[in-house]
Amino acid sequence: MSRIGLKPITIPSGVEVKINDNNLVEVKGPKGQLTQQLSPEMKITIEDGVLTVARPSDLKRHKSLHGLTRTLIQNMIVGVTEGYSKTLEIEGTGYRAAKQGKKLVLNLGYSHPIELEDPEGIEVEVPQPNRIIVKGIDKQKVGNYAANIRSFRKPEPYKGKGIRYAGEIVRRKVGKTGK
Repeated sequence: MSRIGLKPITIPSGVEVKINDNNLVEVKGPKGQLTQQLSPEMKITIEDGVLTVARPSDLKRHKSLHGLTRTLIQNMIVGVTEGYSKTLEIEGTGYRAAKQGKKLVLNLGYSHPIELEDPEGIEVEVPQPNRIIVKGIDKQKVGNYAANIRSFRKPEPYKGKGIRYAGEIVRRKVGKTGK
């Protein structure tokens, strides 16, 4: 039994949800509009500002899709009302980030700076040279772009240098000792 899938979603005021044929869900809100194709096997209904997701049977596939469908719709609603953000911290001597127009320029100890073009629907802020904030309404795109930035220099365990998520704990290792 899916505990998450059974929870109803209350649609906040100012948010418009449309469900078309084959479960194409469109969500419009104050921050923008999101559309996503969900599994046509799930039954999505809206009554009196409350959205519910039901599954046709108790097959393992339907059970797993039940919670997933509900969570994806919830993420879309939260995205168009509040939005999502991920904060990255850069640690290391000479490592820094800068914003040049729509480009993010990273200096991470390589022989060349890394230039990344901001994807559509994602806003990147650099309040300090060692801090990057990725914002957007699509949770998946925000997380994916933040992971892409982090992949250029993951935090290493010996000196703790690299790009990490805010609040991420990097387990430190003891280095070599001389005889």
